[in-house]
Amino acid sequence: GFEIGWDYAHYRLTPPPEALADGHPVRQGWQAGGATFGARTLKPTRHVRKWLQLRLSAWRRGRAFEGTLVTPNFLAQIDVPVCPVTRVVLTHSSGSGSDASVDRVCNQAGYAAGNLAVISTRANEAKADLGCRDALTVVRQLEASGMDTLDGLDALQWSRLGVLMSFVTPMGHAEAACLPLLVLPPNRLRLINAVQALQAVVTLAFTQPQAVPRMRELMTQAPAAARHDFQVFVLTLQARRLAIGMRTEGAALRHALEDLWTDAAVNRRWQRFALQIGEADCERLVRIAARRGLGGRGWQWLPQAAATEGWALDRAGAATMARRPPVKSGLTMAR
Repeated sequence: GFEIGWDYAHYRLTPPPEALADGHPVRQGWQAGGATFGARTLKPTRHVRKWLQLRLSAWRRGRAFEGTLVTPNFLAQIDVPVCPVTRVVLTHSSGSGSDASVDRVCNQAGYAAGNLAVISTRANEAKADLGCRDALTVVRQLEASGMDTLDGLDALQWSRLGVLMSFVTPMGHAEAACLPLLVLPPNRLRLINAVQALQAVVTLAFTQPQAVPRMRELMTQAPAAARHDFQVFVLTLQARRLAIGMRTEGAALRHALEDLWTDAAVNRRWQRFALQIGEADCERLVRIAARRGLGGRGWQWLPQAAATEGWALDRAGAATMARRPPVKSGLTMAR
């Protein structure tokens, strides 16, 4: 709390009123910082304000906050103009459901690099403390009931939310392989299920020209028994990419690539391939894809320990002193 108050003073910002009570650690740090810095303060950006707000919120709620990597610069890197769940253009400080919100994608982990994404406030409020399987259960409930929405999200938006959360949820290979890639992983999110990392990097290869020629090495490195099915899947994606139009780019292309995963044939051909191989095969292929830059230059493979560093999974995302049940960790690929 003292450090948070100190940093508020460093940027010449005033903490919220509830943190300014006599004897409050944030107030103590703010006053000490004010006396130290005087007028020699830094200029606060929107991401600095969000960084301070997140730290204060995490501290109040007893949540772990990894402060080495999660910086204002990191928050700028994960910022997006459009919510990946609802696809609405994000606003800032308007008080509406379209306002941008930094979300812990896995509720059982702390505020740490690889577990944070920017989504709309409406999507964040609907998500609440749910997990990915809860979100996918909501989809089935909506489809069975005939209702259009629940908590402000329709079935497709709940599906995207569930897939987004699945990226940072340890799953068995078969379960993860059967999820359609209805949302592409946001920047700096870490995918801890190897089969989803392969699914994402192959799909993202089609955001670049000459995707199929660039994937020839990957196709030749697939296990022999599944090689033909992998080639069929890649050619299916190529046909859908051509149908989208080669002039389509940016956010429109990302959304179109996500939408092609609503196609039953795409999912059937992916699963036919993915269920023939194992986690080790996926990891090997993802390393090759990362080395070749197939999904873009930003993809990076991380070992398990580095992937979830700072997530506080053993404490369910709680700060050090809190006692929470342990949560299993997993392997990841970071973008």
